[in-house]
Amino acid sequence: DSMAKIGFVGLGVMGSRVVKRLLDAGYTVIGYNRTKSKAQWLLDAGMKWADSPRAVAKSTDIVFSMVTNTAALNAVALGNDGIIAGLSRNKIYVEMSTVSPAASRDLATQVKAKGAAMLDAPVSGSVITLEQGQVSFMVGGDAAVFEKVKPILLDIGPKVTHVGANGLAVTMKIAVNLSLAVQMLALSEGLLIAEKAGIPRKTAVEVMLNSVIASPMVKYRGPFVLQLPEEAWFDVDMMQKDLTLALELGQQLAVPLPTTSVTNEMLTTARNMGLAKEDFAVMFQALARMAGLNEK
Repeated sequence: DSMAKIGFVGLGVMGSRVVKRLLDAGYTVIGYNRTKSKAQWLLDAGMKWADSPRAVAKSTDIVFSMVTNTAALNAVALGNDGIIAGLSRNKIYVEMSTVSPAASRDLATQVKAKGAAMLDAPVSGSVITLEQGQVSFMVGGDAAVFEKVKPILLDIGPKVTHVGANGLAVTMKIAVNLSLAVQMLALSEGLLIAEKAGIPRKTAVEVMLNSVIASPMVKYRGPFVLQLPEEAWFDVDMMQKDLTLALELGQQLAVPLPTTSVTNEMLTTARNMGLAKEDFAVMFQALARMAGLNEK
């Protein structure tokens, strides 16, 4: 419903871009972020402000949240000033963070006790694909509630898939994200073989980005081996959080995750080199140092 009043909690790199797309689509959006100054550009674009997650939920029909991890989600969702405290009967809470599926299901149970409904709806894509309106959503929760929210999600990105019950969408997101890091490490290995054999790095990147391995992720993140973005799209700490969630699920479900395990160790190496806040593509630089190249 284009007339629905939307709330949004968590205006980081991705969350802020989601809000911008909603504003551009004509929605009234009321937002909250721990650091208000980071949201000033959205306020300038027409977003309204609320002083707490509870106030956001109380004053809107559908409230979204998108934060860094399970602890951050609990911080905005629970307690007297949390989102759940502001929910009432028939309201909808759409949770977009990549967190523990068990934690997501627990929140859904608490939301249901308020007479409201919760969906987990993480997004697959990058800053660029989000700004271009090319991200995809996976959604977990009641199918009827999903149908109510689907038109809003389609105003953000063109592909929205209901994957099952609460917690399954965030499980699907973890399954997707582990491959991002694994692909980046494999790309780095190939590029370093080419470079140490005498092929200029820029040339090797050009070849890789026009080869059979050029997945969408490789195409938009591959150039980062030449120049990292000023602001990390998805930093080493965040990616390692996702890989840890994947490894936990692998253990629970008895699924061997050999490439995920090795990639996780490479992220630990990057952290030990002081690169934790760089985009996770910095694994290339970490591996290059190990290969004896003079990297910054």
